[in-house]
Amino acid sequence: MKKNLILTLYLALFAVGINGQSWKFLRNEFSFGIGASSFLGELGGANRVGSHNIAGFRDFEFNATRPAVQVGYRRFFSPNIAAKAGFTFGQVSGNDALTEEIYRKNRNLHFKSPIAELAVQVDYFPFREYFGHIYRSNGVVGKRVNHLSPYLFAGIGGFWYNPKAKYQGNWEKLRPLKTEGVEYGSFSIALPVGLGLKYAIDKQWSIGLETGVRYTFTDYIDDVSTVYVDKSNESAMVQYLSNPALNNEGQTNWTEPGQQRGSSQANDSYVFAILSVNYKLLRGRLNLPKF
Repeated sequence: MKKNLILTLYLALFAVGINGQSWKFLRNEFSFGIGASSFLGELGGANRVGSHNIAGFRDFEFNATRPAVQVGYRRFFSPNIAAKAGFTFGQVSGNDALTEEIYRKNRNLHFKSPIAELAVQVDYFPFREYFGHIYRSNGVVGKRVNHLSPYLFAGIGGFWYNPKAKYQGNWEKLRPLKTEGVEYGSFSIALPVGLGLKYAIDKQWSIGLETGVRYTFTDYIDDVSTVYVDKSNESAMVQYLSNPALNNEGQTNWTEPGQQRGSSQANDSYVFAILSVNYKLLRGRLNLPKF
């Protein structure tokens, strides 16, 4: 009987020790998500003059949200710290016709652009994520951690974009037209910052919701940044896509060359909100001690 008691205690301590290190056997996670993307820039927005930085979220236009998809890989370096690499594809858009702000509505510009982003981020879980119990012995279990795991993240990435606008029923690429007389590239840097929440279904499966803004190093995702330029000697398509202003009575001089077309005070940003399904790979095999 004494031997059985010692064996039971030993197995209990072994189980607790293994469960305490369970995250090491479940440190690799793959995810697939779908969600929405939205744009924070010059075009469209709320019924007010545009704003920048954090205040720019007041300019959010729900009608301009578009679908997005994401695949990702996350690796835990501790129960509270992980790094994630992800590829996200979405579309952003803006349309001055959606706002009642008088200057924007008269400007009458619009655009859409795909966003293909590859980024890495560091995730911080203030509360230990639930990794489940890999091993149990005779009903002996460790303390169960909360299935809900909020986290914060920040990272860096690169993205491709290609703004277009509609002319006579066709979507035309805007970058080659130099609507503001400026050349700009189709790739830029993004800084993802945001928060997420995961719910563990079991030790390997979980669902998550992650929302983050991407601060970028370009102000031309929407092809708008500075002032109007003279396009009178170019084609009718270039003239229209550079300046399709309504120019109602009393507004005819608002869009002359040299007048403000956009604002270069802050670069464009975009937002991804992704609902994901996540799966942790179980690495290695746990063996009982041999006697």
